[in-house]
Amino acid sequence: MHDFVKYQALGNDYLVIDPLRIDLLGLPSTPRAARLLCDRHFGVGADGVLLGPVGPVRAGEPVVLRIFNSDGTVCGRSANGLRIFALHLSQYHQGGREFVIRTLAGDTSVRIEDLDAGIVRADLGRPSFEAADVPAPGLTGRVLDRPLEVTGRQFRVSCLNNGNPHTVVPLPEVSAAFAQEWGPLIAGHPAFPERTNVQFMRVVDRRTVAIEIWERGAGYTLASGSSACASVGAAHALGLVDRSVRVLMPGGVVETGIDAQGGVTLSGPVEQVAAGTLAPRFRARLGVPTVTAVPAVPAVPDVPDVPDGEPGRTAAGVTAGHGATGVAAGHGTEA
Repeated sequence: MHDFVKYQALGNDYLVIDPLRIDLLGLPSTPRAARLLCDRHFGVGADGVLLGPVGPVRAGEPVVLRIFNSDGTVCGRSANGLRIFALHLSQYHQGGREFVIRTLAGDTSVRIEDLDAGIVRADLGRPSFEAADVPAPGLTGRVLDRPLEVTGRQFRVSCLNNGNPHTVVPLPEVSAAFAQEWGPLIAGHPAFPERTNVQFMRVVDRRTVAIEIWERGAGYTLASGSSACASVGAAHALGLVDRSVRVLMPGGVVETGIDAQGGVTLSGPVEQVAAGTLAPRFRARLGVPTVTAVPAVPAVPDVPDVPDGEPGRTAAGVTAGHGATGVAAGHGTEA
């Protein structure tokens, strides 16, 4: 059994950890352990940790998952994390294609549409634009196209909650530099006492939007599934897009859809990157008992060649894993 399996979804990478192997919830400081695991210099490196399955896996029942951001905070729901975990369940546990995954934000239906290509779809349901649900206690009613002053600059924003709080900022142009400058200021604005994820959105046409993302728990990120759904949900509520929308992010493209009730679905690629074990000294730093004997990692199918890269040093022993074709691994931050 592995200590961890690493996946990425358009550069948004997560470590999947089985609590039977490493019980993060049983540690004196789970946030510290999550931060250390996600550290790209002193740990394995990731945008977040997917701890699961928590409890038994039974056919026809929801599978419990706990999600941690790279800064150690708890994440209610991550669309990319859910899609990653569904692929993990199919490969290592149930072997099925359809799952109901239970997180702190509730149950989410997830389906593997193409196992070989790693295409996974998640149904995030209908978001709430009500100020009380975001939460944005200084506002009332639906938060659509409202003014927000940030250090002397006026923005028009739409806020919603789809398992996590989001603030969507439509702009004529978006860039990574702009997101990195203004993202943390909006994320930590006094209007949002629990902080908010931020999406800077450019509407390309009625079937396409481009976004740059600042995550409240991880900072600038190449891709975020829940951010993609939030942007499309807000754009549709504002009458800017149709029901089927492609979302362009620095890490790649996902497809979204909005049903007649306003529910949002997301479909895109997921790739397994690696599986490995943690070194005894690193386990000790986490506060996890040292494993005296680690079973051999099972063989995995061959994968297409990827461009050569300079290997980096890591706190773990890693073996290459099975992944989706046509998806490049990348550096990102949490979604």
